[in-house]
Amino acid sequence: MPIGTLAGRAVVLFAATNIDDLVVLALLFASGTRARTVVFGQYLGFAAILAVATAIASGAAALPAGLLPWLGLIPVALGIRAAAQTWRRRGDSGDSARAPRVLTAPGIAAVTIANGGDNIGAYVPVFANAGVGATTGYLALFLVLVAGWLVAGRLLTLHPAVSATLSRWGHVVVPAALIGVGVLVLLRI
Repeated sequence: MPIGTLAGRAVVLFAATNIDDLVVLALLFASGTRARTVVFGQYLGFAAILAVATAIASGAAALPAGLLPWLGLIPVALGIRAAAQTWRRRGDSGDSARAPRVLTAPGIAAVTIANGGDNIGAYVPVFANAGVGATTGYLALFLVLVAGWLVAGRLLTLHPAVSATLSRWGHVVVPAALIGVGVLVLLRI
């Protein structure tokens, strides 16, 4: 497959399966979590998604289809934990009261994986039919596109209107968004 065709397909496939992740990334950046933690967690989670999709596509391993939606329990649990921390800090003053500190790189990776069931479902047939060379090309391009997605998510938080809204309501929106992502993943059961 020509490189231009592969790149075009990779961009379309990546964007179609990760548009929801862009909003999640913006919320993670706005949550007060350090940028490098978000970047590391996102790459860790996305690498796991690619590894599972590649393994399934090659026939080396297969997760039962019914297992993927249950990954939605991970962001639900993280969202509940963040909401509980926000509730406990409601009487505190300053930014420490607003920023739940539950977002670690492994937690972000878990949210990425839980939100990535559609990615796995979309990538497996593409990888299974692409051959080793093209699959390697997809993997490399996807990892580059993650960087672009991270930049876009961060830029969303720098827009004055978005930044003001997230500063004021982020402590509520982050737990709600995590729970919402989890519920959407669970609804695929």
